[in-house]
Amino acid sequence: MFRLLKAVPLALAEAALGIFAIGCGSSAPAHIRFVHAIQDAQPLDIDVTGTDANNTQEFTDIAFLGVQPNQPGYTSVPSGNDTIKGVLTGTTTGVFSATASWGSATNYTFIATGFSQTGTNGSNVVPLSIPDNIPAPPSGDVAFRVIHASPSGPGSVDVYIELNPNNGPGLPITIQGLLYTQASNYVSFAFNPNNATTPPGYTVYVTAAGSLQPIISEPIYPASAGAVRTLVLTDVPNGTTMNSSFLELSDAN
Repeated sequence: MFRLLKAVPLALAEAALGIFAIGCGSSAPAHIRFVHAIQDAQPLDIDVTGTDANNTQEFTDIAFLGVQPNQPGYTSVPSGNDTIKGVLTGTTTGVFSATASWGSATNYTFIATGFSQTGTNGSNVVPLSIPDNIPAPPSGDVAFRVIHASPSGPGSVDVYIELNPNNGPGLPITIQGLLYTQASNYVSFAFNPNNATTPPGYTVYVTAAGSLQPIISEPIYPASAGAVRTLVLTDVPNGTTMNSSFLELSDAN
């Protein structure tokens, strides 16, 4: 099997509340994109309130696995300490409330995952605020990053990204031991020279850590060298398992 690179270390996502980047206090806005990954929640409106206490509805009527704005876009929000509230679309019924500190002129992927039902410790929604330090891949390469946002999936997964055609996941592991709520580093690959043939692109395999049995086995087709993609692992809607498809976000090209 033709492998492109060795396994890479993980970069812990700055994902838990209180571990976000510190706002620099500048008036220049931050830039976010919102991903609805709460598997048992109805469509949401998302309100953002900045330090100036001005409240704006930044995203409207986002269904499960929806992303706003359209990719590869971002929406400007106040930098610094912001409050993010998710309510059922067209109502004031709260689903979650979180805080984040966003740096000036910095891009973020904000993912709401977990469950909307309230448990003994309150809301089970898990907000992830992940800086998007989007690389420029080496000339002729593409790059991928994976975010584990599937609360019902394995707590730790291995990710294999294979040039097509291939015979399934095999060593070395591309991204090893990715934990729930973590994001990996971006990983660069040579642009597939078979991209204009069948099958083109790459296949992404996701397994439970230490297993070779795929939970996800899905092709991905970057159209050109220089493309950068974020792949988000989610639950199935109203289920108890990881989705067999990833959610692809366009970071560049």
